[in-house]
Amino acid sequence: MMKMRTRIKELRARYDLTQDELADIVDVSRRTMLYLEKGKYNPSLFLAYKVAKTLNSTIEEVFIIEEDERISSSDRGQPSFTQQF
Repeated sequence: MMKMRTRIKELRARYDLTQDELADIVDVSRRTMLYLEKGKYNPSLFLAYKVAKTLNSTIEEVFIIEEDERISSSDRGQPSFTQQF
């Protein structure tokens, strides 16, 4: 199972931004920003880009995808990058 965590709170603090301020800048509600921060909402690519750009970061620096290491890609029937086609 894949989970997402974010560094939004940490990066917001770097720029002394509140949730309300960041939400206003990227044009979402404070509630959406709260859910993003807690990893309970998966943003669209466009929203992820706007948040990352506002925080002078890349999408990968802000949104971290973590996969359960107990499940390998071959267990899910998906090819791994090391398999040849």
